[in-house]
Amino acid sequence: MNDRALWPVLRQAGGKDPLALGSAAQSQRTADWKARTAGAKVVKSICPYCAVGCGQKVFVKDEKIVQIEGDPDSPISRGRLCPKGSATLSLVESPLREYHVKYRRPFSTHWEELPLERAMEMIADRVLKTRRETWEAKDDDGNTLNRCYGIAHLGGATLDNEENYLMKKLYTALGVVQVENQARL
Repeated sequence: MNDRALWPVLRQAGGKDPLALGSAAQSQRTADWKARTAGAKVVKSICPYCAVGCGQKVFVKDEKIVQIEGDPDSPISRGRLCPKGSATLSLVESPLREYHVKYRRPFSTHWEELPLERAMEMIADRVLKTRRETWEAKDDDGNTLNRCYGIAHLGGATLDNEENYLMKKLYTALGVVQVENQARL
């Protein structure tokens, strides 16, 4: 009979591992376990969340990301990741990730799905309308202002550096003055 098929107490009492620190504590089932990263290709990357630029090791198997870890070779993070960086895999693979635009009409009690094109048109229409209605070209003394106080932007912590850069450029071009990003934990 296979030694691993024995009841764990018998393996511990009659085997070479009386303290159950090794083989006595291992069943056939746990012996057959394989790491999800076994056989995966490792691709070095950089965490997308903030300006620190922590190194990441991305494990890819069968064209799917299976694990993301801190890169110990990174001189910046030395293998460590913050909570957001550690959760990067869920950004890509979470079963809770939304893949459709959700919209809740004013005073509605439920969300509806909209085509992306329709949602983008609605956003553009509202931005242009608000900008047109709240644009300040000059102050009372005739000084040039070219600003819009009717729109403000607060970036979220899940936006990466490139997204924040592009959004800042867009809002500046629109004359928006109140632009802030909350990229901290």
